[in-house]
Amino acid sequence: MQNIELLLPCHETWSLAPIVGSNNPFFTLCADTMTNTWIIVAFLIGVCIVANVILRYSTGFARYTIVRGVDFFVDLCEQNLEQFSFKHFCFVTTLFVFIFACNVCSIIPWLEEPTCDLNTTLALSIISFIYIQAQIIQFKGLRAYIGSYFKPIFLLLPLNIVGKLSSIMSIAFRLFGNIFGGALITKIYFSAISRWWFVQILCLALGVNMLITGFFILFEGALQAFVFTMIVLTYISLSLQSDGH
Repeated sequence: MQNIELLLPCHETWSLAPIVGSNNPFFTLCADTMTNTWIIVAFLIGVCIVANVILRYSTGFARYTIVRGVDFFVDLCEQNLEQFSFKHFCFVTTLFVFIFACNVCSIIPWLEEPTCDLNTTLALSIISFIYIQAQIIQFKGLRAYIGSYFKPIFLLLPLNIVGKLSSIMSIAFRLFGNIFGGALITKIYFSAISRWWFVQILCLALGVNMLITGFFILFEGALQAFVFTMIVLTYISLSLQSDGH
């Protein structure tokens, strides 16, 4: 029987107990998730620096690719918001790029997807939720925002609060479940063929390894990053609509 530790490894943890003075599991961090996340952040910072240089001094294919990518998100924001907003564009584009990088980083040896950790997806959902609520307050005002929780009647206040909070859990578990499932299937597959060298050679020659990696890591990673971004963008669009629409 396949050793479950190979599929679901016990990650090393960092405890914040010496700092906060509590041994509660809430103050325990997954070392692998934190390390992989900061590696991805450092990588994206490097990509931004290189992209800035390319946009300034290059006129080749690399510059064209960057410009087309930016145009895609500009059009996406305009279509969903019915007008271009630079701050919303920056938020959703950053969200997509970061989630995509987290989803596909496992193609690099010794790296694991931070989005396989529910803490990461929940953090992304909370950040998105706070951003959306801030936009609602800015657009409608604090009084109208608080009043919306009492509509259509004040007795629905608990239900409205639960409805708001459920949106956090929904998109967090959606992203986590899809990425974790894909990573688990990929690990099971490579663990299964690792027992026989001739099966490994056959799968490599037939392109099965590339197919599994391409679908469950690259395609699924890009798809789930796009879905998460579109859900957030839809929430932003709804938050900018007046009560009469």
